[in-house]
Amino acid sequence: MQPSVRGSHAVQLAAIALIAASCSRGDAEKAKGPPPGPPPVKVAQPLVDTLVDWDDFVGRFQAVKTVEVRPRVTGYLQRIAFKDGDTVRAGQLLFVIDPRPYQATLAQARAQSQRARANLALARTQLDRAKRLLSAEAISREEYDQRAAAVVTAQADLNAAEADIRAAALNVEFTQIRAPITGRVSDRRVDLGNLVSGNGGSAGTQSATSTGAPAPGSGTLLTTIVSTDPIYFVFDGSEALYLKYARANQAGTRPSSRNFANPVEIRLQDEPSYRIKGRMNFVDNAINQGTGTIRGRAIVDNPGGFLTPGMFGRLRLLGSGRYQALLIPDEAIQTDQSRQAVLVVGSDGTVQARVVTPGPIIGGLRVIREGLRPGDRVVVDGFMLAQPGRKVSPILTQLKQPQTGAGSGAQEAAAYAPPTSPEATFAR
Repeated sequence: MQPSVRGSHAVQLAAIALIAASCSRGDAEKAKGPPPGPPPVKVAQPLVDTLVDWDDFVGRFQAVKTVEVRPRVTGYLQRIAFKDGDTVRAGQLLFVIDPRPYQATLAQARAQSQRARANLALARTQLDRAKRLLSAEAISREEYDQRAAAVVTAQADLNAAEADIRAAALNVEFTQIRAPITGRVSDRRVDLGNLVSGNGGSAGTQSATSTGAPAPGSGTLLTTIVSTDPIYFVFDGSEALYLKYARANQAGTRPSSRNFANPVEIRLQDEPSYRIKGRMNFVDNAINQGTGTIRGRAIVDNPGGFLTPGMFGRLRLLGSGRYQALLIPDEAIQTDQSRQAVLVVGSDGTVQARVVTPGPIIGGLRVIREGLRPGDRVVVDGFMLAQPGRKVSPILTQLKQPQTGAGSGAQEAAAYAPPTSPEATFAR
């Protein structure tokens, strides 16, 4: 009897354990609740904005006019009439060379002119007398011809003497060296009392190089002057960009800077924004074979003279006509080794990877040139939950307009560049 009672207790304990386990599983399943749905992610439709492209370049400011001040006559420096670094006006007196030797030469030339004038008067009187004597047959024809030739010779001597006066007067004038342009003068290169040499010509005749600058060694360098307003900004652009602009000009979407003042914006190395406005005024006639670049030049107003020749800066040039573009947050773009893509949520909530071609960043948003449509829902937050092929629960948000307003200077550029044709929207 004892063994059967012990076995009955064991069976009861096992049954109780099974019931307890069953209850525990039921409670756990109740605690879990229903299976979870698709994860929520934030999506947004691309912004549509009217933009223009700007291309970046590095360059330096350059004076519109640069003049080397050299004397045209030789002599001792008698006076310096400016302060180093001053702003001078065209025609302002800068240097004075001792004029006394040239004043003496001028006086001598004037005396020679008076002598030549007296000789001419005498020759004309003798010719008049010879005419009367010839009509009375009192002199020979040969003597009359000699009197007539004497008048021509005296007239030539007078002309030469007057030319000597003009040359001597020019040399006296050249002893006062004046600023040929308005601008900022450098420091003096020669002190008072030094002998400075002219260019070797007479009466201010100046030898020059093919560029118009004085030939090396043609005179003592006294100082230099550079103009300040307006001022050039000179830069080099790649052959690829030159081809881009040439093809845009052919297509009629952007005029060439050779014959149109395309706008530019410049910022200095300590400035965060492009505050300096200018316009293109020159593109070189050939591509440099050594560097594969072509030289361009913009002109900028500089009324206060703040911009200085040689100063470094960054320029952006209008690179396209106006066009409509799509913009999304830059962080929405995912990059792998060979492509860039965004995650797009379809109408059924399925995530798809869409390969895109990105453009520049405008006001914190990235331009998308190809790969998106205006109505696409792009994942902008919750990227870890949005995997291609999975379903998500999209939460639509609104993107903010770019910080630059109407699209990277599109309103300003509209005054310069013609609009792109209607067919060229969203396809860049």
